[in-house]
Amino acid sequence: MKRKNDEVTVYDREKNYKVQKVQKDVGRTSNLFAPIMLLEGHGGEIFCSKYHPDGQYIASSGYDRQIFIWSVYGECENIGVMSGHTGAVMDLKFSTDGCHIFTCSTDQTLAVWDLEKGQRIKKMKGHSTFVNSCDPVRRGQLLIASGSDDCTVKVWDPRKKNQAVSMNNTYQVTSVAFNDTAECVLTGGIDNDIKMWDLRTNSVVQKLRGHSDTVTGLSLSPDGSYILSNAMDNTVRIWDIRPYVPGERCVKVMSGHQHNFEKNLLRCAWSVSGLYVTAGSADKCVYIWDTTTRRIAYKLPGHNGSVNDVQFHPKEPIIMSASSDKTIYLGEVEST
Repeated sequence: MKRKNDEVTVYDREKNYKVQKVQKDVGRTSNLFAPIMLLEGHGGEIFCSKYHPDGQYIASSGYDRQIFIWSVYGECENIGVMSGHTGAVMDLKFSTDGCHIFTCSTDQTLAVWDLEKGQRIKKMKGHSTFVNSCDPVRRGQLLIASGSDDCTVKVWDPRKKNQAVSMNNTYQVTSVAFNDTAECVLTGGIDNDIKMWDLRTNSVVQKLRGHSDTVTGLSLSPDGSYILSNAMDNTVRIWDIRPYVPGERCVKVMSGHQHNFEKNLLRCAWSVSGLYVTAGSADKCVYIWDTTTRRIAYKLPGHNGSVNDVQFHPKEPIIMSASSDKTIYLGEVEST
C-alpha cells in the first residue's frame, strides 16, 4: 500500500486488480471505506454492473466476457470471477433472492449463474444474433425476458430446456423489463417506441410514444407503477404504466446527459425511494435527477469513457457507475 497526498492505492499482483480510494475530509453518508471507490480489473469496456439485493456485493461484466464479483465494503476486493460466454456480456441482473445472476450476450445466448458455486448452471439458446437485454420477474414463478437484434422478445422458463415464448417485433429490441405482476413485458428498440406485451395473448397492448430515437434502457419503479426510459434522443422519461390511465402516460421528461456516435446501450435506474433517477451518459458523467423537480441533482465526473450502466445502492446513498474506461466507481451522495 502506498500513500500519496489524499490518495491511497492498493495493488494485488496475484488477483491483478487495483482499488483506489480517494480519501478527503468530507462528511460521510455511507459505510464505504472512502467517499469514492474506484474498482479496476476488467480487460475491456464494462457494459453492465449491478448490486446484489442485500447491497454487500456487485457483479459486473462486459466486453471481456468475464463476470466479476466485488465486495462493496472494506477494500472492495474482487472475490470471484465467472466465465463461460464467448461474446461480450450486454446485460446482467440478480435474482430477487440474490442466489442467481442472469446474463445475456452477443454469443446469442442467455445464462443462469449460481453465485454460491461460482459457475454457470443453465445456458439458454434460441436467439439468432446478439442478445441486448434481459430481465427476471420480481416475484412468483421465475421467468426471464430477453430482447435481441433478431427482432424478437423471448420469455424463458429456466427450469425447462430451451423453452421460450417468442414474440416478433418489427425492429431490433435493445431493452426489456417485466412489469410488477409479470403479466407484461415492456420493450424498447430502434423504432423509438416502448411496447407493452401481454403475456396472455403474446401481443402488444400498449405503445408508449414520445422518444425520437432508440430506447437504450428501461427500469421499473420500486412500486411498479412507472417505467423509466433512457434514449438516444438525450432524454430520460417516466411513464405511468398502471392500467386504465387516462390521458398522457409520459409524466416526466428529463435531459442534460448525452448519447453520441458510439451508440452504446446506456441504462438507467431508480433510487429505492423513487425520489431520484439516474442514467448513463456518453459525456463521461453520471447524472442524477430529482423526480419531483425534474432538475439535475448531481452531475458526477470522473470516468474517462462512456458511462454505460448506473445503479443506486439498495440500502445506502451510494451511486455505482460502470464505464467503457474499464472501471467502476462507487460514490457517496447526500441522499437517495
